[in-house]
Amino acid sequence: MRTPEALQVLIDDGVIDEVLRPLKSGKEAAVYVVRSGDDVRCAKVYKDMAQRSFQKRVQYQEGRKSRGSREARAMGKATNFGRKQQEEAWKNAEVDALYQLRDAGVRVPEPYGFFHGVLVMELVTDAEGFSAPRLGEVELDADTARAYHTALVREVVRMLCCGLIHGDLSAYNVLVGPEGPVVIDFPQVVSAAGNNNARTMLLRDVNNLTATLGRFAPELLDTWFGEEMWAMFEAGELLPDSPLTGEWTPDESEVDLDSVRQAINDAREEAIIRQQGREAAEAED
Repeated sequence: MRTPEALQVLIDDGVIDEVLRPLKSGKEAAVYVVRSGDDVRCAKVYKDMAQRSFQKRVQYQEGRKSRGSREARAMGKATNFGRKQQEEAWKNAEVDALYQLRDAGVRVPEPYGFFHGVLVMELVTDAEGFSAPRLGEVELDADTARAYHTALVREVVRMLCCGLIHGDLSAYNVLVGPEGPVVIDFPQVVSAAGNNNARTMLLRDVNNLTATLGRFAPELLDTWFGEEMWAMFEAGELLPDSPLTGEWTPDESEVDLDSVRQAINDAREEAIIRQQGREAAEAED
């Protein structure tokens, strides 16, 4: 295998010693298994901005803090410098989120540093030491599905208490390790307080997880954890360990309940379509 240029720089600088194999490749980045001393880790190499679309990023980037006023102004302009600043902000959002969420107790891959645009982090493995499968690739019994759902809902709560929403959470952004689910892929992370689409994205994240795990434990499909935690968040009552019931009673005088149910069904259908799209994209790579 030819060593990617971005990883050769890390070898030359002594950050890693060897590239062992490709792990996965998607629209946003390619991930490689690398060796650093006696440790096996993974390195996320973001694809060139010319190969990636910024069209859908506006809804994610709303509310994010820029590192400086000059960069903020540039990002609002369609110049080469502005696009480069958007690219850097996109990468840095994931790095910053990983450190923040790790410190808050969210189970994410341990970050080891960001070097020359490459994110080096923990390689999540299964019980045998092989690369952990994604949640969408495993079959579960009902009890395990319920346990994973409880764990992932709690991770979403911890993220929300940090003021963050994953924004693209699905069965393909969760790895299954020996100790349970690990949440990955944060370049599209959303500001809960600063983004007008925050509630919609939170509900979509939770509904995607519920749709996946509800295949194995159908009673999960009748829960309303997303709506419940958002209501508590808006009221300033949500804490990392706040008990949740999965029950939620909308104000039917103000809310079209049929529309709410339809939105949930749409989100679940979208989760299936998004999974199929990812599989098709990875097959092309």
